[in-house]
Amino acid sequence: MKLFFSIILISIISGIRAQEINLTLKKQLDSIYYKDQAFREISQPDVTKEKKLQVLSEFGFSEEEYTKNEFEIIKAQDSLNLIVIKEIIEKYGYPGKTLVGESTNKSAWYVIQHSNEIEKYFPIIKKAGEDNEIPMHLVAMMEDRLLMYKGLEQIYGSQGYGRLLKNEETGKEEWVMFIWPIKDPKNVNELRKAIGFTTTIEEYSKLIGIDYKDYTIDEINKQ
Repeated sequence: MKLFFSIILISIISGIRAQEINLTLKKQLDSIYYKDQAFREISQPDVTKEKKLQVLSEFGFSEEEYTKNEFEIIKAQDSLNLIVIKEIIEKYGYPGKTLVGESTNKSAWYVIQHSNEIEKYFPIIKKAGEDNEIPMHLVAMMEDRLLMYKGLEQIYGSQGYGRLLKNEETGKEEWVMFIWPIKDPKNVNELRKAIGFTTTIEEYSKLIGIDYKDYTIDEINKQ
C-alpha cells in the first residue's frame, strides 16, 4: 500500500513539473538552436553532400550561393536568432532548465555565445549558472570568450584562435590555430575540473585539432 501511494505521489510531482515547462517557448528555442547549429554543422569537413544540400534546401540556398557567401549567411542568421533571444530574455529572463527543460536550456546560450553582445548578457548567463539553470562550464566558456575578445588571458582554456604567426624555424608567417593564452596555465586543469569540464587542456586541444602550446599575451601581440 505504501509503495502504491509512493508511486502515485511521484506521478503527481512529475506531472506538476512537466506542467511548469513552457512547451511553446521550448519549441521556439529548439527551433532557434537548430538554426544556430545547422550552418555550422554543414561547414564541418566530414559532412556528407546529401546532408549539406538538405540543410541548404531548408533555408532556401543553393550550394553555389552558400559557398560564395558562407560567412555572411551565418552572420545574418545569427543576427535573426539574437533578435528573438533578446525578446525572450526581456520577457522571461534567461530561459533555463526550470522554464524550458534541461535539453533546451542551452539554446539561448549558444546564440549569445555566437553574438557580439556577450559582455551585455554575461551577467545574466552567470546568474543562470549560479542558479543551476545552465551548466557552469558554459558560463566558463562565455567568460573565456569575453576575456579573449578584450585581448586578455582566458581562465579555463576553452577558446581556440587562429592567426598568422611567425614560424621560429623558417621565419615565415603561417596560419596557426592555437589555444588563446591562459592566465594560470599551471593550474588550468584543476580549474577546468572544478567548473565542470571533463577533459584536460591537452585532451581538449586534441579534440578540436590543436597542438597545445602555452602562449603568452606578449608572444601573441608580438606577431
